[in-house]
Amino acid sequence: MQEKLSNVPEKPGVYLFKDKNSRILYVGKAKGLRSRVRSYFRKSASLDRRKAAMIRSVRDFEYTVTENELEALVLEANLIKQYRPRYNILLRDDKSYPYLKLTVNETWPCLKVVRRVEKDGAEYFGPYVPAGAMWNTLSFIRSNFRIRTCKYSLEKRMRPCMQFQIKRCSAPCAGLIGHAEYLSVVNDIKLLLEGKNRKLMETLKKKMEKLSGKMNYEEAAVVRDQIKAIEKISESQKAAAPGLGDVDVIGSFRKEDHAVFKMLFSRNGLMIGSRDFHLKNISGEADGYLMQNFIERFYEKEIIPPPEIICSHMPLDPAILSLWLSDKRGAKVRISVPQRGIKRKLVMMADDNAGIICKSRIDSGGKNVMLDIAATLKLHKVPEDIGAFDVSNISGKESAGAFVYWSDGDFRKERYRHIRMDYVKGPDDYSMMRELVRRTIRSLGNDIPDLMIIDGGRGHLDAALEVFRENNIEDRDVIGVAKNPDRAFPADGKVPVDLEDGRPSSLLLKRIRDEAHRFAISYHKKLRAKKVFESPLSKINGIGRKRRFELLRHFGSIDAIKKAAVEDIAAIKGFNGKIAERVLEALTRRKNG
Repeated sequence: MQEKLSNVPEKPGVYLFKDKNSRILYVGKAKGLRSRVRSYFRKSASLDRRKAAMIRSVRDFEYTVTENELEALVLEANLIKQYRPRYNILLRDDKSYPYLKLTVNETWPCLKVVRRVEKDGAEYFGPYVPAGAMWNTLSFIRSNFRIRTCKYSLEKRMRPCMQFQIKRCSAPCAGLIGHAEYLSVVNDIKLLLEGKNRKLMETLKKKMEKLSGKMNYEEAAVVRDQIKAIEKISESQKAAAPGLGDVDVIGSFRKEDHAVFKMLFSRNGLMIGSRDFHLKNISGEADGYLMQNFIERFYEKEIIPPPEIICSHMPLDPAILSLWLSDKRGAKVRISVPQRGIKRKLVMMADDNAGIICKSRIDSGGKNVMLDIAATLKLHKVPEDIGAFDVSNISGKESAGAFVYWSDGDFRKERYRHIRMDYVKGPDDYSMMRELVRRTIRSLGNDIPDLMIIDGGRGHLDAALEVFRENNIEDRDVIGVAKNPDRAFPADGKVPVDLEDGRPSSLLLKRIRDEAHRFAISYHKKLRAKKVFESPLSKINGIGRKRRFELLRHFGSIDAIKKAAVEDIAAIKGFNGKIAERVLEALTRRKNG
């Protein structure tokens, strides 16, 4: 190790610390790799508790030299996203936030919901956090502006669909609206999404007067209704500050080893959403480091940064951070800590909200519950997050496995997993549990929770433990939680622990187990329903979605296909004699079977 440390160059780059099983423990970046990496291993190093525990587990490291600090930042962000190392400060949030995409790059633009922003010439509006406001906006636009929702190219004329019949689309597919008029509607939608309601209403009033002057009273009435609807929605929108523009506000509050970051999203002076993030084990870290880390983790997702980000604390390296964000945006992004004015008031509001949330979480008693669980079950450490596994099947058929994740006082549904048991044949619960655990931990990578609950007794627990040993996972606690009566089986203990005592810790363990059971059953029922309604055509080799559609469109039903001659099927576009014979043979075999 010392020899390897002496060979590290004093250049910009990224370093990775690994444990004895070569799992990535930590990813960091440095302006000078040698100084930074060696600083962790000096006897005089003053490391906080978290980093000291990490260094005790480090058995190896590797590094990658980059051309400059910006490249190091980009590489670090990608590696943290890929490995989710245990000792990096991570956001417990895998969600990508939704945007409204107006496809102005198409001849006949449409409005759709996307979670990935691309440089394709379309216009994106958002992010919408939470997504409820976005769905309300989308529904409002489709009801009042009648923009198309289909994905067809519209190169050829076709009959209008149900959306036209219910007055949700102007039917450009059937030529019932001219191209210039349609683009005028698209421009109105763009003004609405940009928050320029006053300008939009002025445009619509002129349009209404013009239509009335030409005695097109029916069309003028439609525009009048649009104006009334926009006036109504304008009253419900929260104004941050007129003229503020597009800005993200980041406030923070820390107490003990917890920190909460509160984000406010303002677009064109309107508050479109907010989100809070809870970080733990942050004692010993400077405010600037936490702010830098938070901004890097948040914007590494598919998110377009606004022109300005205002914070309660200046990040450690705002110049490099600004360059990285500017590259993501395709235009300059400024980071600042305002000292006065409306921007300062917004930051203070975000700080106050972060403080309320942080104090509420600490005072809720969640930490005491975790301490009680650790003491009662004699765990290796106090858990911060808990996962639970369960399998569901009927006589081995349509077997389903489920994994749920609990952290920070709530279930994190974005991190749930469900698995269809393809490899285990017959009613073998223990083999199913082994398969479920094996495939789940493979997908979780380094992000395995501190405590894992196996729904079942000693047999199910032993099956799961077998998989953890195979994968050299020894630093996590695993227990079984069984029903009737409710009891827990510690991995190292023979006597089960009673969970019928009504204590908060017992109730929490049972609640997490029951959530895994619910999730497994719901997926199992979904598989059974799919089996019932599954088309016999879907099991025929070479008959994909298009060919199934053509068969049913031509003949009308499965029974009609069975009665058809080979020549009739072969005459359909995309078929031939060989495929036709295969279809009839498979349907006949199914009937006889």
